[in-house]
Amino acid sequence: MFKVIWRSVGPASLSLLTFKVYASPKRDSPHKTFVKVNEPSLYSVPEGPSKYVEESRTQLEESISHLRHYCEPYTSWCQEMYPQTKPKMQSLVQWGLDSYEYLQNAPPGFFPRLGVTGFAGIVGLLLARGSKIKKLVYPPGFMGLAASLYYPQQAIIFVQVSGEKLYDWSLGGYIVVDLWKENFQKPGNVKNSPGNK
Repeated sequence: MFKVIWRSVGPASLSLLTFKVYASPKRDSPHKTFVKVNEPSLYSVPEGPSKYVEESRTQLEESISHLRHYCEPYTSWCQEMYPQTKPKMQSLVQWGLDSYEYLQNAPPGFFPRLGVTGFAGIVGLLLARGSKIKKLVYPPGFMGLAASLYYPQQAIIFVQVSGEKLYDWSLGGYIVVDLWKENFQKPGNVKNSPGNK
């Protein structure tokens, strides 16, 4: 058994020895000049003048180029509008997240009130058959009445603010109609007389 171990360990232990090898130049070789680091060329230089030849476009490249030129005004418009709409969209997303949080932790009795308000809107839509003006007025009116029963303080504030805005709009409309009548409806008006053109 000792002989087997010796034969397997012996050649393996020789591989652990280190040797130094010294190389010397040949005596009869000609003297070489050293090459600097920046002198050798990594790539072979092509012989003769080179000329760039552009490949012809394929059908796919032509159609993509046409599509890009067609969409360029729209993409530039979107890039101009993005900074303007980004804050509005962020506020809209924040409003949606806040609404979601509110609906997750809704106060007691909120969902029955919401159901009654929605049902009032459906009743207003059913009663407004036939006329487009009724379809615009009845559902929001009935929903507003149902919501005002549950939230009277907010309804009073809403009516006051919307009443002021409605008064301002009607006053502006009255002024515009009055000015229009004064300038264009007078007989013998110098601006509209046929001989004064």
